[in-house]
Amino acid sequence: MTDETQRREPSRIELQDLGRMRALANPARMRLLGLLRLDGPATVGVLAERLGEAPGSVSYHLQTLAKHGFVEEAPELARDRRERWWRAAHDYTSWNPLAFRDDPATRAGLDEFRRQVLDGYHRELLDALAAEPALDTDWVEASESADAAAHLTAPELAELSAELADVRDRWFRRGRERRDGTRAVRIITHTFVRSEP
Repeated sequence: MTDETQRREPSRIELQDLGRMRALANPARMRLLGLLRLDGPATVGVLAERLGEAPGSVSYHLQTLAKHGFVEEAPELARDRRERWWRAAHDYTSWNPLAFRDDPATRAGLDEFRRQVLDGYHRELLDALAAEPALDTDWVEASESADAAAHLTAPELAELSAELADVRDRWFRRGRERRDGTRAVRIITHTFVRSEP
Protein backbone atom coordinates (compact mmCIF):
# COMPACT_ATOMS: atom_id res chain seq x y z
CA MET A 1 0.00 0.00 0.00
CA THR A 2 1.31 3.42 -0.85
CA ASP A 3 1.80 6.06 1.82
CA GLU A 4 -0.63 8.31 -0.05
CA THR A 5 -3.38 5.65 0.09
CA GLN A 6 -2.86 5.14 3.82
CA ARG A 7 -3.02 8.89 4.52
CA ARG A 8 -5.98 9.68 2.29
CA GLU A 9 -9.32 9.58 4.04
CA PRO A 10 -11.81 7.31 2.29
CA SER A 11 -14.13 9.33 0.11
CA ARG A 12 -17.86 8.85 0.22
CA ILE A 13 -20.99 9.78 -1.64
CA GLU A 14 -24.11 10.51 0.38
CA LEU A 15 -27.56 9.39 -0.70
CA GLN A 16 -29.54 12.58 -0.29
CA ASP A 17 -32.20 12.37 -2.98
CA LEU A 18 -34.64 9.88 -4.41
CA GLY A 19 -33.07 9.90 -7.89
CA ARG A 20 -29.69 8.82 -6.57
CA MET A 21 -31.30 6.10 -4.42
CA ARG A 22 -33.30 4.72 -7.33
CA ALA A 23 -30.25 4.76 -9.59
CA LEU A 24 -28.29 2.62 -7.16
CA ALA A 25 -31.18 0.36 -6.08
CA ASN A 26 -30.59 -1.80 -9.16
CA PRO A 27 -28.73 -5.08 -8.45
CA ALA A 28 -26.60 -4.88 -11.60
CA ARG A 29 -25.56 -1.31 -10.81
CA MET A 30 -24.70 -2.23 -7.23
CA ARG A 31 -22.53 -5.09 -8.48
CA LEU A 32 -20.82 -2.84 -11.05
CA LEU A 33 -20.04 -0.20 -8.44
CA GLY A 34 -18.79 -2.89 -6.05
CA LEU A 35 -16.45 -4.32 -8.71
CA LEU A 36 -15.03 -0.90 -9.53
CA ARG A 37 -14.50 -0.10 -5.86
CA LEU A 38 -12.84 -3.40 -5.04
CA ASP A 39 -10.92 -4.22 -8.21
CA GLY A 40 -10.24 -0.73 -9.54
CA PRO A 41 -10.85 0.76 -12.99
CA ALA A 42 -12.07 -1.47 -15.81
CA THR A 43 -13.45 -1.35 -19.33
CA VAL A 44 -17.05 -2.09 -20.26
CA GLY A 45 -15.90 -5.35 -21.87
CA VAL A 46 -14.15 -6.57 -18.73
CA LEU A 47 -17.11 -5.61 -16.54
CA ALA A 48 -19.57 -7.28 -18.92
CA GLU A 49 -17.56 -10.50 -18.79
CA ARG A 50 -17.31 -10.44 -14.99
CA LEU A 51 -21.06 -9.86 -14.59
CA GLY A 52 -22.20 -12.11 -17.43
CA GLU A 53 -24.10 -9.16 -18.93
CA ALA A 54 -24.22 -7.73 -22.45
CA PRO A 55 -21.77 -4.85 -23.00
CA GLY A 56 -24.64 -2.57 -24.06
CA SER A 57 -26.44 -3.23 -20.79
CA VAL A 58 -23.29 -2.60 -18.76
CA SER A 59 -22.64 0.62 -20.67
CA TYR A 60 -26.20 1.80 -19.93
CA HIS A 61 -25.81 1.03 -16.22
CA LEU A 62 -22.45 2.83 -16.10
CA GLN A 63 -23.98 5.91 -17.75
CA THR A 64 -26.74 5.90 -15.14
CA LEU A 65 -24.23 5.56 -12.30
CA ALA A 66 -22.13 8.37 -13.80
CA LYS A 67 -25.17 10.67 -14.10
CA HIS A 68 -25.65 10.34 -10.34
CA GLY A 69 -21.97 10.72 -9.41
CA PHE A 70 -21.13 7.12 -8.46
CA VAL A 71 -18.62 6.41 -11.27
CA GLU A 72 -16.54 8.43 -13.70
CA GLU A 73 -14.61 7.78 -16.85
CA ALA A 74 -10.86 7.19 -16.62
CA PRO A 75 -9.68 8.28 -20.09
CA GLU A 76 -6.01 8.31 -19.09
CA LEU A 77 -6.10 4.49 -18.97
CA ALA A 78 -7.36 4.05 -22.54
CA ARG A 79 -4.93 2.76 -25.15
CA ASP A 80 -6.98 4.29 -27.97
CA ARG A 81 -10.05 6.48 -28.45
CA ARG A 82 -12.40 3.50 -28.74
CA GLU A 83 -11.47 2.02 -25.35
CA ARG A 84 -13.49 3.43 -22.42
CA TRP A 85 -12.32 2.88 -18.86
CA TRP A 86 -14.45 3.53 -15.77
CA ARG A 87 -13.64 3.91 -12.09
CA ALA A 88 -15.58 4.39 -8.87
CA ALA A 89 -15.82 8.06 -7.94
CA HIS A 90 -15.88 7.31 -4.19
CA ASP A 91 -14.77 4.60 -1.77
CA TYR A 92 -18.19 4.04 -0.23
CA THR A 93 -21.81 5.16 -0.08
CA SER A 94 -23.50 6.47 3.06
CA TRP A 95 -26.95 7.63 4.07
CA ASN A 96 -28.77 8.90 7.12
CA PRO A 97 -32.21 7.28 7.58
CA LEU A 98 -33.32 10.14 9.84
CA ALA A 99 -32.96 12.61 6.98
CA PHE A 100 -35.85 10.90 5.18
CA ARG A 101 -38.08 9.98 8.08
CA ASP A 102 -40.73 12.65 7.41
CA ASP A 103 -40.95 12.24 3.62
CA PRO A 104 -42.89 9.05 2.76
CA ALA A 105 -41.79 8.93 -0.90
CA THR A 106 -38.10 9.36 -0.13
CA ARG A 107 -38.37 6.99 2.83
CA ALA A 108 -39.90 4.34 0.52
CA GLY A 109 -37.02 4.86 -1.93
CA LEU A 110 -34.46 4.48 0.84
CA ASP A 111 -36.20 1.34 2.11
CA GLU A 112 -36.12 -0.18 -1.38
CA PHE A 113 -32.44 0.70 -1.74
CA ARG A 114 -31.64 -0.85 1.65
CA ARG A 115 -33.55 -4.03 0.73
CA GLN A 116 -31.42 -4.31 -2.42
CA VAL A 117 -28.27 -3.88 -0.31
CA LEU A 118 -29.40 -6.65 2.05
CA ASP A 119 -30.29 -8.90 -0.90
CA GLY A 120 -26.78 -8.30 -2.24
CA TYR A 121 -25.24 -9.23 1.12
CA HIS A 122 -27.34 -12.41 1.17
CA ARG A 123 -26.17 -13.39 -2.33
CA GLU A 124 -22.54 -12.72 -1.37
CA LEU A 125 -22.83 -14.84 1.77
CA LEU A 126 -24.42 -17.72 -0.18
CA ASP A 127 -21.69 -17.47 -2.85
CA ALA A 128 -19.03 -17.55 -0.11
CA LEU A 129 -20.65 -20.62 1.44
CA ALA A 130 -20.70 -22.38 -1.93
CA ALA A 131 -17.03 -21.49 -2.59
CA GLU A 132 -15.79 -22.55 0.85
CA PRO A 133 -14.98 -26.20 -0.06
CA ALA A 134 -12.46 -24.98 -2.66
CA LEU A 135 -10.67 -22.60 -0.26
CA ASP A 136 -7.42 -23.41 1.50
CA THR A 137 -8.05 -24.36 5.11
CA ASP A 138 -6.27 -21.27 6.47
CA TRP A 139 -8.78 -19.00 4.68
CA VAL A 140 -11.73 -21.03 5.99
CA GLU A 141 -10.32 -21.02 9.51
CA ALA A 142 -9.71 -17.25 9.39
CA SER A 143 -13.31 -16.52 8.38
CA GLU A 144 -16.00 -15.82 10.95
CA SER A 145 -19.74 -15.67 11.01
CA ALA A 146 -21.58 -15.04 14.23
CA ASP A 147 -24.34 -13.10 15.85
CA ALA A 148 -25.20 -11.97 19.34
CA ALA A 149 -28.03 -10.23 21.12
CA ALA A 150 -27.86 -7.93 24.13
CA HIS A 151 -30.10 -5.57 26.07
CA LEU A 152 -28.64 -2.08 25.52
CA THR A 153 -29.68 1.52 25.90
CA ALA A 154 -29.69 3.78 22.83
CA PRO A 155 -26.36 5.39 23.91
CA GLU A 156 -24.83 1.92 24.40
CA LEU A 157 -26.00 0.86 20.94
CA ALA A 158 -24.46 4.03 19.51
CA GLU A 159 -21.18 3.22 21.31
CA LEU A 160 -21.18 -0.35 19.96
CA SER A 161 -21.89 0.89 16.42
CA ALA A 162 -19.06 3.43 16.65
CA GLU A 163 -16.58 0.83 17.91
CA LEU A 164 -17.46 -1.56 15.08
CA ALA A 165 -17.18 1.28 12.55
CA ASP A 166 -13.70 2.12 13.88
CA VAL A 167 -12.57 -1.50 13.49
CA ARG A 168 -14.09 -1.76 10.01
CA ASP A 169 -12.55 1.53 8.88
CA ARG A 170 -9.11 0.61 10.22
CA TRP A 171 -9.07 -2.64 8.22
CA PHE A 172 -10.58 -0.92 5.19
CA ARG A 173 -7.68 1.54 5.14
CA ARG A 174 -5.13 -1.24 5.59
CA GLY A 175 -6.56 -3.39 2.80
CA ARG A 176 -7.35 -0.79 0.16
CA GLU A 177 -4.72 -2.02 -2.27
CA ARG A 178 -3.91 -5.53 -3.41
CA ARG A 179 -0.72 -6.97 -1.98
CA ASP A 180 0.98 -10.34 -2.39
CA GLY A 181 -0.89 -13.02 -0.49
CA THR A 182 -4.11 -11.03 -0.10
CA ARG A 183 -7.62 -11.89 -1.22
CA ALA A 184 -10.70 -9.71 -1.34
CA VAL A 185 -12.46 -9.96 2.03
CA ARG A 186 -15.96 -8.66 2.70
CA ILE A 187 -16.71 -6.94 6.01
CA ILE A 188 -20.42 -6.66 6.77
CA THR A 189 -21.64 -5.32 10.11
CA HIS A 190 -25.12 -4.48 11.30
CA THR A 191 -26.26 -3.20 14.65
CA PHE A 192 -29.99 -2.71 15.02
CA VAL A 193 -32.89 -2.89 17.42
CA ARG A 194 -34.68 -6.23 17.19
CA SER A 195 -38.37 -6.05 16.42
CA GLU A 196 -40.31 -7.50 19.31
CA PRO A 197 -42.25 -10.73 18.62
